[in-house]
Amino acid sequence: MENRQNTFDRNFHEKYFYGGRDLGAWRRDGRTVFKLWSPNADEILLYLYPDGRNSNHIRQVSMKPAKCGIWIYEAEEDLSGTYYDYEIRRGEQSCRTADPYAKACGANGARSMVVDLAVTNPAGWEEDCRPKAAKDPLIYELNVKEFSWDPSGGFPEEVRGTYGAFRYADTTLHGEGIYSTGIAHMKELGITHVQLMPVYDFGSVDETGPKDQFNWGYDPVNYNVPEGSYASDAADGAVRIREMKEMIQSLHRNGFRVVMDVVYNHTYVRDSWLERTVPGYYYRRWEDGTLANGSACGNDVATERPMCTEYICESVMYWAKEYHIDGFRFDLMGLLDVDLLNRIRREMDEEFGRGEILLYGEPWSDGASPMEEGSMPCTKDNISKLDTLIGVFCDNTRDAVRGHVFEKKKPGFVTGGRNMEQDIYCSALAWRFGDKAFTPKAPTQVLSYISAHDNLTLWDKIVETVEPKGGFQTEDIHVRSIYRLSAAIYLMCQGMHFMLSGEEFARTKQGDENSYKSSIEINRMDWELVRKNRDILVYYRGLIALRSQLPGVRDFSERAAARTGYPVLEDGFVSYHVDNAGSGRWEELLIAFNASGCERTIEIPQGDWELLADDRDSFLWRNPCPAGAEYRMACVGAVILGKSRK
Repeated sequence: MENRQNTFDRNFHEKYFYGGRDLGAWRRDGRTVFKLWSPNADEILLYLYPDGRNSNHIRQVSMKPAKCGIWIYEAEEDLSGTYYDYEIRRGEQSCRTADPYAKACGANGARSMVVDLAVTNPAGWEEDCRPKAAKDPLIYELNVKEFSWDPSGGFPEEVRGTYGAFRYADTTLHGEGIYSTGIAHMKELGITHVQLMPVYDFGSVDETGPKDQFNWGYDPVNYNVPEGSYASDAADGAVRIREMKEMIQSLHRNGFRVVMDVVYNHTYVRDSWLERTVPGYYYRRWEDGTLANGSACGNDVATERPMCTEYICESVMYWAKEYHIDGFRFDLMGLLDVDLLNRIRREMDEEFGRGEILLYGEPWSDGASPMEEGSMPCTKDNISKLDTLIGVFCDNTRDAVRGHVFEKKKPGFVTGGRNMEQDIYCSALAWRFGDKAFTPKAPTQVLSYISAHDNLTLWDKIVETVEPKGGFQTEDIHVRSIYRLSAAIYLMCQGMHFMLSGEEFARTKQGDENSYKSSIEINRMDWELVRKNRDILVYYRGLIALRSQLPGVRDFSERAAARTGYPVLEDGFVSYHVDNAGSGRWEELLIAFNASGCERTIEIPQGDWELLADDRDSFLWRNPCPAGAEYRMACVGAVILGKSRK
C-alpha cells in the first residue's frame, strides 16, 4: 500500500471529522439505523444475516452517503438479533468488513450483530452500583480463564474458565470448606480492585475450538464486544454480553471495583475492520511508507488522529456506562498520546465525578513510533504533562526490589544487589525525588508493583536469582524470607498498589517469563498453593490490613513525601521514619528493611514504640508488644514499628 502518512492532513480532518457518537447499528423507535464512517468509499452495501456463522444473507441494501464521510441505512423494523457486515467499494476494488463500531458479534467476530442492550441486562442490573471508592487502591490482576480453570478451586465444572465462575462467591479448595478460593479468597486478602486481563473480543483464540485454548488476549478484533471464548455460547452475540455483566455485577456485589485492561495501541492484524473502512487512516507509518511497529505486534494505532481519538474516547465511555466498568488499564500507554489520556480523564470526571474512574497504564512502548507533529507520548518522561489522576506502572520500584526484569540472574535489593538502597528509599516516597527522568507530581501517578502477567512471577524471579535446591518447587526458608521482605517493601510505599493474582501465595509459572500463549496448565491459578504457602499468604494479609491503618504511607497528596525522613542507607540495609499523623494509634513509624544477610541491630528512639510487624509475623499490630531500646533484625526481613500515642 502506498504511503498514506501525509494524506490525512488538516483539510481532510476538517472536511470529514464526525463528532456524533452514534456510529454503528442503533435501534430507535422501532427502526434500526446503520452508520459507518468511510470517507473514501464510492459505494457501500449492507448485508443482513440470520446468524453469525456461514449462512447466506437474507437482505442486501445500498447505504446512502451523508456529510462528513458518513454512510447511512435506516431500516423500518427493529432488527435486534440480526447479524450484518459491509461490502465497501472503491473504484474497481472491494472488501468485506465487520463493523468496527459494533456492540455485539457472532463467533470469532467476523459478523457484527444488532443488539437490544436492555435485553442483555441480568436481573438487578439497574440497581448495580460501584462499591465505595477506596482511598488506597490495591489492584489485583487476573485472567478470566486462569481464575477458575483448575479443579482445585472448587468451581462447578461447567463454569470453569468462564465469566460464569464469578457468580460463585463462596468457593473453597476442593470444595472442602476450609481454605477459601476465588472471590472469597480475594475478600479475605483485602484487595479493592479487580483488573481483568483483556475481555474485549480478541483474535488469538478460536471461539468455536477446544476449551483448553489459551492466550492472554492482547489482540483486539472488536473493541466494543466481550470475548466469546469466556461465554457459555460464543455464537449468540447477546450471551457473552449478559454473562460479562453478570461477572461485573457479582464483583461489585462482593465489594470490588472492576478495572478493564484495554489495548488501543495496536490491532490483532493490520487488515482490521478499521483498516478496511478507511485504509491507512488508523495506523502510523514511517516516511518511507512502512508500518510503525512500536508495539512489536505489527502495527501502531494512530491515536492522535481526530477520528481515532473519537473512536477510543467513545469506546472507553461505552464500557464505563454500559458495563459499569470502574477503571481502565492502558496497555503500552507509551504509544498513546498525552492529549488523548488527558481528554479521557476529563470526560470521565465530567460524567462520573472527579477520580471516580481509575486510569493508569504502562508508560512505555516496545519501540519508537512516529506520532504526528505536536503530539507527546504517555511515557515516564512526560508524566508531568499528564493529569495527576492518571497513574503509571513504576518499573523503578519493581527492578529495585527484585532485580532487572529482562535479566533472570541479575539481583535486586532483596537478593543481594548492590547500590540499590537509594532506589528503595525513593520507592517509599513514590519517586517524588531521586530520579531526574521520572518526576511524578503526586503519589496518585505511581503504581507500585513487583509482579504482573508479563515476565517472571515474583517467586520465579527469586528462584532464578538465588538458585535454591528444588528449583521452582523449593521449600527453602531463605527464599521465603526474601519473598516476605519483597512484599513488605512495596506494600509500605506511598502511591497506589498492584499485584498479580496469586502473588500472595507464591504463584509460579515454572520459569516461563512470557506465557502469553503457553498452556492453560502453566497459566492457571493453582489454588493448592493457598494451603502449601499459607505462611506467605497470611503475611500478605497482615501487611495489607496494617497498611490500612497507616495514613503516613497512604497519603496521596503532593506533600506526601515530606512525611518521610531520617533515612539510613547502608549496604543491604534501609530504614526511615514516617510521620503518621492522622492515625489514632501511632503518631510515627520506623520502617526498616534488611537484605544484607547478616543480623542487624537498630536503635529505637525515645518514646513508647511498639512492634507492628517483623520478618515472619505481619499481624503483631493486633497485640503489639513494647520494642525496647533496640531491636535485632533477622538476616533477611523487615520490621515496622509504631510510636504509640498513649
